[in-house]
Amino acid sequence: MAIHPLQLLNPSTWELELESTAFATDNGWSNSDMDPTPLRLRTWSAWSYVSYWFSDASNIAVWEVASSMLAIGLSWRQALPAIVVAYCVTAVPILLTGTIGTRLRVPFSVLSRSSFGFWFSYFPVITRGIIAMSWFGIQTYNGSECIYQMLKAIWPSVADVPNHIPASSNTTSVGMMCYLLYWLLQFPFMLLSPQKIRYLFMVKGVIVPFAWLAMVIWAFKKVPPSVGLFSQHATLEGSELAWAWLTALNSALSLYCGYAVNIADFTRYATHERAQYSQAIIIPVAFTLCSFAGLAVTSAGIVLYGSALWDPLRLIDQWDNRAAAFFASSAFLLTTIGTNISANALVAANDLTVCFPKYINIRRGQVICAFIGGWAFCPWEVLAKASGFLTFLSGYTIFIGPFVGIMIADYWLVHRGRVDVPAMYRVNGRYSYTLGVNWRALVTLVICVAPAMPGLIHSIKPSVSVGGIHNLFAIGWIFGFWSAFIVYYVLSTLFPARGTYVEKAVLPDDVTPPSVSSSGSTDVDVEKVDEVYVTSATIS
Repeated sequence: MAIHPLQLLNPSTWELELESTAFATDNGWSNSDMDPTPLRLRTWSAWSYVSYWFSDASNIAVWEVASSMLAIGLSWRQALPAIVVAYCVTAVPILLTGTIGTRLRVPFSVLSRSSFGFWFSYFPVITRGIIAMSWFGIQTYNGSECIYQMLKAIWPSVADVPNHIPASSNTTSVGMMCYLLYWLLQFPFMLLSPQKIRYLFMVKGVIVPFAWLAMVIWAFKKVPPSVGLFSQHATLEGSELAWAWLTALNSALSLYCGYAVNIADFTRYATHERAQYSQAIIIPVAFTLCSFAGLAVTSAGIVLYGSALWDPLRLIDQWDNRAAAFFASSAFLLTTIGTNISANALVAANDLTVCFPKYINIRRGQVICAFIGGWAFCPWEVLAKASGFLTFLSGYTIFIGPFVGIMIADYWLVHRGRVDVPAMYRVNGRYSYTLGVNWRALVTLVICVAPAMPGLIHSIKPSVSVGGIHNLFAIGWIFGFWSAFIVYYVLSTLFPARGTYVEKAVLPDDVTPPSVSSSGSTDVDVEKVDEVYVTSATIS
C-alpha cells in the first residue's frame, strides 16, 4: 500500500511493529533488537570472534598508535612491551563483559540499567553513542583517503584536478568526491544485520593481514632490520621515558578497552558462552602482530623518507609502484569499512535504539549514524580546525574506564552474576534504584573522573597549567577503571541496594515473555511473570 508523502510527517508512520517477543509491554521501552537475543539469532561461533578481532586489529588506528610510539621517542624495544601489556590487559575486561553478554543475551544499553539505574544508564549510553558517531565521521574521512590513493594509482592525473571549493571549506573537489564515493560504498554494508555482517569480518580477517605481511616484507627488503628497526634507540631517559612509556601504554589501552563497555552488543549473538573465550587469546596475538607491522614499516619509512610517516596512507603516497599502492590502499579501505561498522555504526545504532525504541531499530540506527556522523558532523572541518575536540575524543577514556569498572564490579562482585533480566525492561522495576538513579554509580563517576579532568583540559589547551596532576590523564583508562572498580564495590558493600539482589539469576531463557501482539498484555501481566520467577523466597 502506497504511503502519501504527507504521512511521512506523522510519527506513527515510523513506529516499529511490536513483536510478540518484546519483554516490555509496549514498544515505548523495547523492540525486537533490544530484546534478549533469541536462540535462532545466536550464530556467532568461536571462529566468528577470531575473524572479528583479526579484522579489527588490522586497521589504520592500530598501525598509527604503534607507529606514534616511535614518534614520541620510544624505541621498538620499549614500544613492543607496552603493546603486548596493553592488549593482554585489554582482553581481560572484554572477556569479563563479553561473558555477561553471552549469559544475559542483552545489549550494553539494557545491561547498563542493572548497575547505573534505569534512567541514569542513559548517561553512559548517550556518551558512548555521541563518541561513536563522531568517530564514524572521522573514520569515513580516513576511508576517503584510501579512495584517493586508489584513484591516484589508476589515474595519476587525479592529483592535478583543479579545486572548485573555497579554501575556507577545508576540503577540495577531489577530496569531497572521494568522501562521497567512500560513503556510498560503505552504506550498503550498514544495512546488514549483525548476523550477516560477520561474513564481512571473515573476509577482511583473511585478506588484510596478508596485505600487511606484504608491507612488512617490503619494509625489510628495502631497509634491513639491522639498519632500520633494530638500529633505533630511545631519545628519552629517566622520568620522561617512564611517563612516555605509560602514555604509550594508555594510548594502546584506550584504543580498544572502550569495547569492554559494549562488547555485549556482539557476544549476545554467541552460539554459547565458550564461543567468545577465543577473545582471550586472539586479542593480544592479533593486535601485537599488527602493531609490529606498523613499527616495522614506519621504521623503514624513517630511513627511506627522512621522517616517521606513522599514517600508512602518507607512506603509500610516497610509492612509485602504482599497482602496489592500489592494492595496499584497497586493503586499508576494506579494513576501514569493517572497523567503522563494528566499532562505530553498530555501537551508535544500539544506543539510538534504546533512546527511541518505538521508532528506531539497529538498521535505522545505522542509517541515522551514517547521515549524522558522516555529514552533519563535517569531519573534514573537525580534522582541519578542532584539534581540541580531537583530543577530547581521544580522552574520552577517562569516562569509559569508570563505566567498565562499575559494570564489572556490579555484575561479578556485588551481585555475583545473580541479576534479573526481565526487570531491566521495567521502568519501575528493581533496577529503578532511587528515582531511576543508582547513586553509588553516580558518586563513583564523580570521584573517579574529577581527578583526570585537569589533565584533559591541559591536553586540549596546553596554555592552562594544572601542575603534575596532568599525568593522571596520561594513564586515564588505568586510573579510571581501577579507581571506579574499587570505589563502586566499597560503596555497594557499605550501602547495599538490597532490592536489586536475587538468590538466583533470572535469565531470558527462563522466562516466556508476554505475548503483546495476541493478548494485549499490560504492566500487570509483566508483574505476574516476574512473580513466578522472583518470589519472596528468592529475594535476599
